[in-house]
Amino acid sequence: MIYLLQQFVYVILNVTAAFNKYYIGKGEKMKDNFIAQSFGKSQNYTDIPNQLYKEYDVKKGLRNEDGTGVRVGLTRVSDVVGYDYVDGVKTNVPGRLYYRGYDIVDIAAARAKDAVGYEEVMFLLLFGFLPSKREFDNFNDILRDMYALPNDFLEMNLLRMPAQNLMNKLQHAVLTLYNYDDDPDNVEVYSTLLKGLDIAAKLPSIMCYAYQSKMHYFNRESLVIHYPMKNYSIAENILYMLRENRQFSAKEAALLDTILVLQADHGGGNNSTFANVVVSSTGTDIYSSIAAAIGSLKGPKHGGANIQVSNMMEEIVAEIGYTSDEKKIRTVIEKILDKEFFDRTGLIYGFGHAVYTISDPRAELLREYCEVVAKEKGRTKEYEFYVLFEKLVKDIVFERKGTTISNNVDFYSGFAYDMMGIPRDLFTPLFVCARCVGWLAHNLENKLYDGRIVRPATKYVGELKSYLPIKER
Repeated sequence: MIYLLQQFVYVILNVTAAFNKYYIGKGEKMKDNFIAQSFGKSQNYTDIPNQLYKEYDVKKGLRNEDGTGVRVGLTRVSDVVGYDYVDGVKTNVPGRLYYRGYDIVDIAAARAKDAVGYEEVMFLLLFGFLPSKREFDNFNDILRDMYALPNDFLEMNLLRMPAQNLMNKLQHAVLTLYNYDDDPDNVEVYSTLLKGLDIAAKLPSIMCYAYQSKMHYFNRESLVIHYPMKNYSIAENILYMLRENRQFSAKEAALLDTILVLQADHGGGNNSTFANVVVSSTGTDIYSSIAAAIGSLKGPKHGGANIQVSNMMEEIVAEIGYTSDEKKIRTVIEKILDKEFFDRTGLIYGFGHAVYTISDPRAELLREYCEVVAKEKGRTKEYEFYVLFEKLVKDIVFERKGTTISNNVDFYSGFAYDMMGIPRDLFTPLFVCARCVGWLAHNLENKLYDGRIVRPATKYVGELKSYLPIKER
């Protein structure tokens, strides 16, 4: 009797499951079809002809006709130079990047063998001047006291809530820090400075733990948790927390520190920095502003480009290997440009920039530091392939279009990360860790010297219509 009852229940459960699967699935399909049909129909009512942008002098993407950005603010944080105006004519020049007036080349060269160059850049971007030895030591002491996450934050928000995409997890974690702040909505300048610095100090730990949690939960790998060391710099701690054996070389730490330095800021007009300022201009908290900036940086047209470079190079190497045969490399470059290889978009990732035209100083510096680590790691052949690939891309683009093209910082950053054993999942989150201080500096500057809500205008180009009751439609 019990057996028959069990069988009956089993049959009922299966029939119910099949019923639900069929009808719910059918319902979802019907919903999808309706939405798709409505969206298709909407194109008859929502289309904006391209010529209207020119007619109303609308700057698509806030870009002028010559490709330069529309000026929406003033800044003393950093300057990105890719062209000059000679007699009113835009003229391409070798790229330059300045932090508070200091050339990034000089900063990186001075700190080439250190792992605390990024901390000095943090101080410079936030306060506008280079610190003395005493000032720098005090700043580092304060920063390192901020490394530790709040009690139960790791367990409750990272280990118990793993995420497939770490960028979204960083957003969630930053917004969650709001709940651990006794006065989170205090947006006074000094309060914002302290809160923003605290976020920047905690992001490396959040990033590393979010990655470890993901790998443990989704990939069934061992969970590795190392707490940050107060006697380590941010670059050293990242390597320390990521590696099971906690070991890293001085050259590895110096290379990672250099990458953080190069990515710390890039003017007030880049998408994530502008997003942060736009959101902050409403008077909202720093946690919301940083979360918005992270969402912006996630995009493949912005910070996510470094992953695209790595994916592209991986596919190229699978096709032709780390060859020195220029003919083979030329062939694959031509195929990419002709939309016959990789993602068939015609884009060569890691090349081209909104400002830099001839060269990207960050890429130039990173190439040099990659050479040093490549020799240490026995990966000189790979490095030489990257250098030759860079040269041939520039040659072919010039042959085809008669224009110069610059490789950007993303081209070498993936290779640098790979040499350090940093997983691809962390390429863009590392960008977040580096750029957070830049976002904060521009946030503070806007609060101090602008303060108005960012509110640009758009032009309505649709028709005016009379409303019809539903029975008459």
